[in-house]
Amino acid sequence: MEERSGQGVRMRDVAGAAGVSRQAVYDHFGSRADLMVATVRHGDEVLGLDGRLRHYRAATGGTERLEAFVEFWGNYVPEIHGIARALLAARETDEAVAAAWDDRMGVVYEACHDIVGRLHRDGALASGWSLDEAADVLWTMLSIHSWESLVLERGWPVGRYVGRMQELARRAFVRGSEGA
Repeated sequence: MEERSGQGVRMRDVAGAAGVSRQAVYDHFGSRADLMVATVRHGDEVLGLDGRLRHYRAATGGTERLEAFVEFWGNYVPEIHGIARALLAARETDEAVAAAWDDRMGVVYEACHDIVGRLHRDGALASGWSLDEAADVLWTMLSIHSWESLVLERGWPVGRYVGRMQELARRAFVRGSEGA
């Protein structure tokens, strides 16, 4: 997908590269969309996603969970950026690629919603936010586009991006941190 910027990844090409029939690929994955989703998830496995999420998953408080996820995501994006760009480039014209992108961003959104929910349960969600609105804004703040704008276009080091996004997220969503 990276080589072709997400464009024109065909089941026939995958089958040829794997040394199996096209039917075997369909039998295993069911559809091109399922293949694309599996490819992205395999990339996460190869990059050790579960291990990288350990600190986030172990965090019990909403604020700690927020900071751990922003740190994880800000440091993970550079490693998945190539495939993310490929998916973004092709998703408007390719349903399978759109499914893979939606699957991935759905997982990120679920984490954002979980974080906001924990802040709410802790009594720490800043006033004025509904759970869904806060999750929507956090998800948008952590978008690939935001990362690209600050790190690639403005030249921020990844560490600065992580620190500033943690600070911004605390100020926006954690009660008592507003305007701090």
